[in-house]
Amino acid sequence: MTLLEPGSAPQPVVLEGDRVRLHPLLPERDGPKLFAELSESDRLYRYLPTEAPGDAAAFAAHMAEWQSHPGTLQFVVEEKDTGRAAGTISYMRIAPEHRCLEVGYVLIAPWAQRSALVTEAHYLLARHVFEALGYRRYEWKCHNANAASRAAALRLGFSFEGVFRNHMIVKGENRDTAWFSIIDSEWPGVRRALEAWLAPENFDAEGRQRQPLVAFRER
Repeated sequence: MTLLEPGSAPQPVVLEGDRVRLHPLLPERDGPKLFAELSESDRLYRYLPTEAPGDAAAFAAHMAEWQSHPGTLQFVVEEKDTGRAAGTISYMRIAPEHRCLEVGYVLIAPWAQRSALVTEAHYLLARHVFEALGYRRYEWKCHNANAASRAAALRLGFSFEGVFRNHMIVKGENRDTAWFSIIDSEWPGVRRALEAWLAPENFDAEGRQRQPLVAFRER
């Protein structure tokens, strides 16, 4: 395959690291445990296009509706040792003809936010995009007012590309959308930094990082 030839669409797959396991989401099976972890705070849905579901059945129905969108592949994020559901992340806007897709619709339980588990989940998803699928471009988009999402994109190695002003109307409000990406030529450096940060020697006995991820990108 040459650089400018179309690629293949990602298929359901299990991705497993040292701390985390990602597997394709099945709404009826996974909905109840995800709802239990993600129903603590409506703020998780602040920048998503839908309101927080009121119960497990509504959550499962919403997940099924989301999966019905073309170009969407949704994963459950689980803590590997315990099997506890940490949340869900999706491949979306999959465009095999351009060898490009977006990571999005990220819902992470409060207990797992800002953890090595979630960083490893993003590493596994990106590695699959570039190394298994051979894609050229991996996108991250968020509401420009979502400071946490913008910071997460930069921390994970995505490059800021700009803001689409007046891009959408979401929940009756204007959305300016910030765009970020990693392209194939950048992935080797991003991978090295992520793997160095995730290495066991970068964490103390209590699981606290010794050095931040940005320190490894600057080397």
